[in-house]
Amino acid sequence: MSIKAHIALLLGLLLAGLTSAQDAHFTQFYAAPTYLNPAFAGSTAQSRVAMNYRHQWPSIPGAFVTHNVAFDQFFSGINSGIGVMVTHDRAGSGAMTHTNIGLQYAYEVQLNRKWSFRPAIHASVSQRSLDFNRLTFGDQLLRNNAGSTIDPDIIQFSGQNAFYPDFGSGMLLYSEKLWFGVSAHHLNRPNESLLQQESRVPIRYSVHGGWRMRVNERNYNSPKQHIVTAFHYRSQGDYDQLDVGVYYEYEPITFGVWYRGLPGVKQTTNYVNHDALALMLGVEVKNIYIGYSYDITISNLAVNTGGSHEVSLVSQFASRRKKKKTRQRLIPCAKF
Repeated sequence: MSIKAHIALLLGLLLAGLTSAQDAHFTQFYAAPTYLNPAFAGSTAQSRVAMNYRHQWPSIPGAFVTHNVAFDQFFSGINSGIGVMVTHDRAGSGAMTHTNIGLQYAYEVQLNRKWSFRPAIHASVSQRSLDFNRLTFGDQLLRNNAGSTIDPDIIQFSGQNAFYPDFGSGMLLYSEKLWFGVSAHHLNRPNESLLQQESRVPIRYSVHGGWRMRVNERNYNSPKQHIVTAFHYRSQGDYDQLDVGVYYEYEPITFGVWYRGLPGVKQTTNYVNHDALALMLGVEVKNIYIGYSYDITISNLAVNTGGSHEVSLVSQFASRRKKKKTRQRLIPCAKF
């Protein structure tokens, strides 16, 4: 294998390692509630289907594209919520892919008249793979990217993938106006190495919460208006991030503005972390919530990334009997 091929292969593997260092994330994380925290499974009395699509940095070759589909339901007979979720993430011109299929279980405890508590667990299986046929190697560059690599040693890396179980947990504490949750994913630190070596997935921690206030509380004849403030801090390996935002809800429309970063805090790379400003617009149509958000990159990558686009679709449906119960158990977090 030539020196340049070695370098290209090393860079490809390094890219794979970097992309696995952090999980995919959503700007509209409350539109993907069970991805954020398994304690949100069955958090409404209605059945819920959530679909999410994120295209991050479309102007950069090999942008990150993430799909998430989830279903969750509350079972009053056992005071529990159960959910199922499928997540697929693609990066590096499709060379690196990750698919996860998981189940969530949450149990609801009524602490008193105002507060409820939901502990939860998450169990899943994941597959991570890297398609070396989509990578460009040194000999291809020397031949002006003509055809595929002709180095026979590359064959040993073809078809490699990692398949592993993955576990997490979470909890949620909420009242009529406040909520606070924590979650931890990859508790078993699974090995995701593609070369039969050792590459442990770092634990992803999440702390999130917020407060909901009704603006026109005394005027019940007019459309409901709420201001919702929220935060989300997440940490995984050497990386951490804080989202702080505010929503204005004028039913059926929701507007949101978020800042993502850790101002004044430097990472291990000695770099001040200002990531993005996110603008969000959502609408509710007959228990169907449609959201769109755009991340405006404010880091040094701003000129070249093209921002990030995200679309969410959440549908809730239930019998008339369950709809009445929904009013009695409504977690006040944002809808997007």
